[in-house]
Amino acid sequence: MIHTAKSHSFGLVDLALLGLVIVWGVNFAVVKSALSEMTPLAFNALRFIGASLVTLILTWIVERDLSIVRRDWRLLLVLSFFGNFAHQALFISGIARTSASNSALILAAVPIFVALIGTLLRSEKLHGRNWIGILLSFIGIFLLVGSSGAGIGTSSQTLAGDLLVLCATILWAVYTTFSKGLMQRNSVLKVTTWMMVINAPLMLLAALPELRAQDWSAISTQSWLGLLYSAVLAIGIGYVIWNTGVQRLGSARTAIHSYLTPLVTVVVAWIFLGESMQPLQVLGAVGILVGVALGRYRPKN
Repeated sequence: MIHTAKSHSFGLVDLALLGLVIVWGVNFAVVKSALSEMTPLAFNALRFIGASLVTLILTWIVERDLSIVRRDWRLLLVLSFFGNFAHQALFISGIARTSASNSALILAAVPIFVALIGTLLRSEKLHGRNWIGILLSFIGIFLLVGSSGAGIGTSSQTLAGDLLVLCATILWAVYTTFSKGLMQRNSVLKVTTWMMVINAPLMLLAALPELRAQDWSAISTQSWLGLLYSAVLAIGIGYVIWNTGVQRLGSARTAIHSYLTPLVTVVVAWIFLGESMQPLQVLGAVGILVGVALGRYRPKN
C-alpha cells in the first residue's frame, strides 16, 4: 500500500505520482463535463462525501485506527480548511467559469509558489535560473489569463474563473509546503481521512442552496460516472498519493509533478471537449511549463 514503511523505493512513489498526473489531467475534463449538468458546489459536496467514505474504508482496512498526534490537531484543522475546503471551493467555482485547459495550466504553477514560500521560510534556496523561471511562469500566467477571450481583458467571465483557479493554486502550494511535517509525524492515510471527514460537512453546508436547486433528473449517467471518478480516484486515492509524495519526497519534489498535468489535460480537453487555445495562450502555456522547469532547477553540488 502507499502508506507503508519508508523502505519503499523512490521509484514506487514517483510512479504513483506519475499515475496521479494522468488521473488529475483527465479529471479537469471530467469535472468540466459534469458541471454542464450539475451545479459546482453540489458536485463538490457529493464528491467529497464520496471521497470521505473511500478514505475511511481504506484507513479501516489498513490501519484499524484513526488517532493523530495530539499537538498536530490545530495544524490539521488549519490545513484542512485552507488546503481542502477553501482550495476546492475556489477551484470548482473557477473551473465552472473557465476552460479545463486554462485551469490545469494555471495549477501547473504550484511548484513555483512552493519555491517562493520555501524561500520566505528559508527552507528553499533559489538560484538565478530559478528566478528566471518564476518570472517566465508569471508572464505565462498573465498571457494565459489575459488572452482568455478575444483579447486581453475582454472576457470577464473567463477572467474571473482563471483568477479563482489562481487563488486555489496558491492555497494548494501553501498546503503542500506546510503539510510535510504533519505527514512525517502521522500516518498519511489517517491525515488524509481526517481532512476529508472534517471538510465534507462544511462543503455540504456550503452547497445546500445549490443542492436544493439542482435538477437531479437532468443528470446523465456520464456525469454520475464522472462524479464517481473524481471522488474515488482524483480526490480519495489522489490525495493519499500526493500526501505520500510530500512525506517521502518532500514538498518541492512532489510539486514538480504538477507541471506534467496540463499536457494530459490539454490533450483530453481537445479530444473530448473540443476546446482550443489562442496563440497567446499557447505562448503563455509554454512560458509556464518552461518557467516551472527552470524554477525547480538545482545545481548538482
